[in-house]
Amino acid sequence: MATLPNPLPSLATSGLPLPPGTLVDATTDGPWHEPLLWYADGPAAPGTWASLRDAGRALGLLPVLIDRGSRDQGPEAWDLGPADTSYPGDHDAEEVLSEIWDAYAEDELDTENAWPGLAPTPLADGPDNPEKLAAEMADMLAADGMPLEDARLALVPARRSADIPAAIGWSGPLNHENDVARLCAVLRSWEDRFGIRVLSLGFDTLTVSVARPPTTEAEALALAAEHFAFCPDNIQQSTLNTLEAYAEKALLNQEGWSFWWD
Repeated sequence: MATLPNPLPSLATSGLPLPPGTLVDATTDGPWHEPLLWYADGPAAPGTWASLRDAGRALGLLPVLIDRGSRDQGPEAWDLGPADTSYPGDHDAEEVLSEIWDAYAEDELDTENAWPGLAPTPLADGPDNPEKLAAEMADMLAADGMPLEDARLALVPARRSADIPAAIGWSGPLNHENDVARLCAVLRSWEDRFGIRVLSLGFDTLTVSVARPPTTEAEALALAAEHFAFCPDNIQQSTLNTLEAYAEKALLNQEGWSFWWD
């Protein structure tokens, strides 16, 4: 795979209308040879997601909200591991999910069912186009009193939203999957089938917008199996601890999905 030039080293002269911010190169192995991301020093303001997405895309930069969470930690303290991260395009989403399903589903879901295969693309059209919905939901997440109390807007060198975690060597799912690029292959598949966009990253949390969510119980239940393989803690450490309950409450007609790895 040819590596695209990283525009972050020349960000100061790029002409992007950026607020004061910080370039992050801190990893578990010491400073990386180039910045992994830029993020703002202050809270995200309404409308900045859309404006920076439009301006940054031509440079190869995509926005994501940084969730400092209860730890009050920015990505400098997230144990980023780009040296241990492969390329999402080198992995097949169904192979990743089926492998994890076969390893964990029988014990953790008390089921002997074989991997059911990828969920179909929903038949119904989504409520919005993916980019517009992502911008609206990003503004909602960062608004006063909303789930992300101290959301900071970041820019990451990536060509598609699904690759953002891999582009920074994010280690949020480390206790579940050592190479986040394998999960990014799943995010790519969800981009294609469900119109997802990566909205926010925390130390061990991920939120995406969903422009084409499942609209029938059958579609949602098929997708629930993928979510279990992607993030078992979403089901195993939740009150929605069956695929059926999770499908009904967390997936059916839901325009946002959130994940947390213990």
